Amino acid sequence: MSHLPRLLKLLNTAARYGLDDISPAVRPSGLARVLFGLWRLPWRLHPAGRLAPEVRLRLALEELGPIYIKFGQLLSTRRDFLPTELADELQSLQDNVPGFTSPSIQQIVEQTLGRPWQEVFSELSTAPLASASVAQVHSARLHNGDDVVVKVIRPGIERTLEQDIRLLKWLAGLIEKHLPHGRRLRPREVVSDYEKVIFDELNLLAEGANATQLRRNFEHSPLLYVPRVYWEFSRSNLLVSERIHGTPVADVAALNQRGVNLKKLAERGVEIFFTQVFTHSFFHADMHPGNIFVALHSPENPQYIAIDCAIIGSLSRSDQQYLARNLLAIFQRDYRKVAELHVECGWVPRDTRVPEFEAAMRSVCEPVFEKPLKDISFGYLLVQLFKTAGRFNMEVQPSLVLLQKTLLNVEGLGRQLYPELDLWTTALPFLEDWNRRRMQPGTLFKALKENVPDWIEQLPLLPQLMIDNLSQARELKQLNTHLQERLQQEHAARERRAGRRLQAGIALLAGSALSLLPALQSPLATLPGATILLACGGLYLLCFKR
Repeated sequence: MSHLPRLLKLLNTAARYGLDDISPAVRPSGLARVLFGLWRLPWRLHPAGRLAPEVRLRLALEELGPIYIKFGQLLSTRRDFLPTELADELQSLQDNVPGFTSPSIQQIVEQTLGRPWQEVFSELSTAPLASASVAQVHSARLHNGDDVVVKVIRPGIERTLEQDIRLLKWLAGLIEKHLPHGRRLRPREVVSDYEKVIFDELNLLAEGANATQLRRNFEHSPLLYVPRVYWEFSRSNLLVSERIHGTPVADVAALNQRGVNLKKLAERGVEIFFTQVFTHSFFHADMHPGNIFVALHSPENPQYIAIDCAIIGSLSRSDQQYLARNLLAIFQRDYRKVAELHVECGWVPRDTRVPEFEAAMRSVCEPVFEKPLKDISFGYLLVQLFKTAGRFNMEVQPSLVLLQKTLLNVEGLGRQLYPELDLWTTALPFLEDWNRRRMQPGTLFKALKENVPDWIEQLPLLPQLMIDNLSQARELKQLNTHLQERLQQEHAARERRAGRRLQAGIALLAGSALSLLPALQSPLATLPGATILLACGGLYLLCFKR
């Protein structure tokens, strides 16, 4: 078993932190509980066992290493089945893992670019600026004087990832099979999501492409700045981008000291989120405080700076429209509309009973709306709605999970900056304006104009398509006629067989009745066996073989 050493480490860590007691949903039962209880016995007196369950899980993941830290961060986004306290604790996991020193950053640059590092950089720091789960960042300077950062993938991380993913898939299968709530937790799905996210992060060219697109979307915008990527020096395991100088958004004291308008900063964060989702349909999905900075050149009109674009979310046009219409309906407390939209867009099965779904939505939303709007968490309301929809077999949409996570980050960050932030008041005008613009003649004409070239290309094919459709319709009609004839023939044959059975049954009963005439005064026991068989056979044919 190739992952046995890793499994043993995982079991020891789980025993030390008592992970079998963190939640009833992940508590083993039967023989598994007995065996793990014996394994845990030597660790019963360890002080870690007296900590809160969610803290124990966070510490265990940190001890297991960067891969499990990243897994915990992804797990924190699945608030549709995690307790709130546990999700909050996992979301606090940081990527402050020890940096690597071998091979050196100079060796990696030279091996990747195929030339001495001095030909590319005038300076290249050996000490990392930051170290994360799968990569670390070094400061450098180009020969033209530009200050840059060099991000490199950890050597050997692919092999470690593959081993850990195999182990996690195996454990997910066991959880799903043996834990009481294993299937509801959907562990295989969680591991598959993690596998995709983590391996996508290993391709720094993809991250660079995301950053370039996000930069283009907000070019010349006072809201958000995205660092430039230096493509001529970037490769799949090495990314060179502009070094930014800003204040971490979580450093509220420093922002206050510089006189930053925190109310406007918080509101601009919400505006950036909705612009990305509903205007660009391309949003930074990893907006935790470590990836967000504030430019201080204009404290009254503060600008955000976003880094680390490895995780990007995108909505299809239909999902985008349905989401906006759902949010507007929630704002207006039109729960029937919410239910109908969920069915219409296919988020829940077509056979879902709309009145029942409407009642479930109302039971979630009405208690929430009794609070003042500024005290209502928009993100947590969305989480509760997704949980309720899950009871009606709503399929989990990866894009919506990312959006939910991002909204929670944005809302939490905004209220950290300005506790009185009313996200509802900020969001509603944006959604109403989006809906109004969607129905304007100019927008409709633009959509029409975008589709006209495709329609023109299809024009020469229309006659052939019409002939093909007519041929298919004729073939279907012939097939339908043939099937009807065949069904009629089978029905007539069944009727004929039933008639013959009826006649045979009557004949058998008549024969048995005639044979009974001489013995009508005799007891049943003295009746001839053949007579009884004839009567039974006739009844069988009459009653069961028609």
